[in-house]
Amino acid sequence: MLAQDAAPELTLPLTPKSVRFAVIGDFGTGGREQYEVARQMARFHEKFPYDFVLTMGDNLYGGESTADFKRKFEDPYKPLLDAGVKFFAVLGNHDNPNQRFYKPFNMNGKRYYDFRRGDAEFFALDSNYMDPEQIGWLKKELSGSDAKWKICYFHHPLYSHAKMHGSDTDLRKTLEPLFQQYGVRVVLSGHEHVYERVKPQHGIYYFVLGNSGELRFHDLRPSPDTVKGFDTDRTFALFEIAGDQLYFQVISRAGATVDSGMVPLLLIEKSRSANPLALEHNQ
Repeated sequence: MLAQDAAPELTLPLTPKSVRFAVIGDFGTGGREQYEVARQMARFHEKFPYDFVLTMGDNLYGGESTADFKRKFEDPYKPLLDAGVKFFAVLGNHDNPNQRFYKPFNMNGKRYYDFRRGDAEFFALDSNYMDPEQIGWLKKELSGSDAKWKICYFHHPLYSHAKMHGSDTDLRKTLEPLFQQYGVRVVLSGHEHVYERVKPQHGIYYFVLGNSGELRFHDLRPSPDTVKGFDTDRTFALFEIAGDQLYFQVISRAGATVDSGMVPLLLIEKSRSANPLALEHNQ
């Protein structure tokens, strides 16, 4: 039984002038579960008015006719779209590249792009085809950014303990050195139809959220590198950037909090603090 009538319980601080956004991945099924997640997103938006949504790809499964875009995107998220919430998409392996021309995805015809909100800059990548041109663009944009927070998002995860696909180690070899060199702090991906937060790798926090529509039950393998995993229902996530802290809350289709915590902007030396890295509310 879904707790649709329970009041949304927010763990985020709602700091004035903070950067607030949501994350969904592998969502475009047009099925009942997708619509139920979308309803929770709208309910939480009333209490936590976020400005935009990042999608992790696999934005539409199956057909991509005008009717499909309506049933799998425009209808479920209508309350958010009507409220002025913008969606910033990336392409998944199930997506037609022509989605980049679909205006509500705000890709402006590009496979990869970036945009700025307050102290944060977001780099949307096409992990289906990480060609030299895209790598050159990413180096240039990351090196030239003066944003306090640099966040990259794309479909295929560099770290994953899901049974279906697992980590994309080739992509990791290509991208992770750039993330380290240019100070990327948070990386978001989908593809695996589960939720997973990975122990920080080289000072970078990795989130996998690919179960906003599709779900692969009990697909996570036990791993000491998984800080939090959830593979029994659909989820979406809320993020809030306030100064030197990035807060997150992951919410299930039933409105329950699956994970929450805080990412600090900089690593704290263990010798100077008893609580290095982050506040982990749900270990």
